[in-house]
Amino acid sequence: MAKLKVGLQLYSLRDDMPRDPFGTVREVAEAGFDGVEFAGFYGKSALEWREFLDKVGLEVAGAHIGVNSFIGEELNKTIEYNRLLWNRNLIIPGVPEEWRRGRAGWLRFAGMLNDWSRILGGFGMRIGYHNHWEDFQPVEGELPFHLVFSNTNSSVIVQIDFGNAFSAGLGNSDIVDLIKRYSGRVLTVHVKDYSRSKGYNVAVGEGELNWVEILGALRKYGGTEWLIIENEEYPYKPPIETVKVSLKNLRNMLSTVA
Repeated sequence: MAKLKVGLQLYSLRDDMPRDPFGTVREVAEAGFDGVEFAGFYGKSALEWREFLDKVGLEVAGAHIGVNSFIGEELNKTIEYNRLLWNRNLIIPGVPEEWRRGRAGWLRFAGMLNDWSRILGGFGMRIGYHNHWEDFQPVEGELPFHLVFSNTNSSVIVQIDFGNAFSAGLGNSDIVDLIKRYSGRVLTVHVKDYSRSKGYNVAVGEGELNWVEILGALRKYGGTEWLIIENEEYPYKPPIETVKVSLKNLRNMLSTVA
């Protein structure tokens, strides 16, 4: 299979990005990442970002984009921005609280994902959803994660955030089972670690997730293209140092996975 590329979710550097978006992303490039996943565009046009990313040698792994950017007239603006950015992977990072309260709201969201998937597919783009820990808490006897992905077409990206899943009580074998269940749809993932004693305050590879097992499953079943590191907290300061340690650890673990 093709080489797994490693990107950074720029939320990891959320305090630095508003002050100096280009300078911060340049540091990401210098650290050795293949690409970035956006969490906001910091007032820059798509062409400004495209020119800068070309200059520093980074690809676009994706972007986290709120639900409202796909509704009504905003959808065309979203498509045009991401077309100019050369971004194929448009990921919804969460849904409004009122949709999360019952099964009907989650099924409504799944239907919207199907509609948007068909529209975006005409532009060579893909839509997906990123899980939070709440997605593994039952709603009317069913897990929202499965309500969404069992009722969406195979073009909808299953972006598993492994740290969020583990924090919700899933074990390593449960996470591997998720990858198998949605085989071929786990195109981008969030490589985030978790420790029951330290929470998210660990670099990738220094928590409790069995990354070798997970990476092996992604290679075999996931159809995965991008491993996207995300650090919510920073055991090493400044934050870019935690990012660098996470990247080093992930690269080392990748080298052991067939």
